[in-house]
Amino acid sequence: MRAAEPAGNRSTLAHQVRYALRHPERVPAHVRRTVRDAWLRLRYRDHISYYRAVMASDAARSAEAAVGHNPSREAWTRIGRMQFDYLVGHGLKPQHRMLEIGCGNLRAGRLFIDHLDAGHYYGIDISPHILLAAQDTLVSEGLQPKLPYLALADDLTFAFLPDGHFDVVHAHSVFSHSPLHVIEECFAHVGRILAPGGFFDFTFDRTEGEEHQVLHEDFYYRTRTLTELAAQHGLEARFMDDWEELPHRQSKMRVTAAPDRARTVGS
Repeated sequence: MRAAEPAGNRSTLAHQVRYALRHPERVPAHVRRTVRDAWLRLRYRDHISYYRAVMASDAARSAEAAVGHNPSREAWTRIGRMQFDYLVGHGLKPQHRMLEIGCGNLRAGRLFIDHLDAGHYYGIDISPHILLAAQDTLVSEGLQPKLPYLALADDLTFAFLPDGHFDVVHAHSVFSHSPLHVIEECFAHVGRILAPGGFFDFTFDRTEGEEHQVLHEDFYYRTRTLTELAAQHGLEARFMDDWEELPHRQSKMRVTAAPDRARTVGS
């Protein structure tokens, strides 16, 4: 897998034709996704309900397929390890309290749970199906003594979570599937739950051209759009250049709640 680079407009007919000619074996899967997208958009008007149904459909094939649309167990393990190594390299300590948005079936969460002190990991997801798979991961990895919290969420207001509690908030491959109003909802509320000196890391599908979406599942944003949106809610967002050196197609940004406060987490 190549490192992240800005995407062109993948919603155009020209791109789709070129892609189909280069990868004819992937055309049937894309057609299935297109038909599913049309059906689910008729049934569900709000994005959370829509994407919860997408996750249920993918999870019916396998838990790995529902996380990154990739059924490979090897890829699941490798990408989880990459997320973990990156955050530990940026100062994640066992005593920190961590919230993982879109925890899925604990692709990276199992490693975070093992690393953190008992009761210091909190994972939320919109999919009850994938949270059941997360419980299976806890059992298979023997992580029950670490007492992780797993909760179903309907939005990103974090209303049920306490003020100033989390040193690290993490969202991998969440904003890549989120329309802008969902991202703004997160930005409007994440500062409240961040501890002094805490940070919020998220990945996104990056384009420096025209912002667009593919079906109602994949969204491509300019870096500047997300930086300016964060600033509207009193947050400072910076592009993580060192993540670009890693073999992952999404880019990463880091948000801090109060840039004038001394950082106590990471470097």
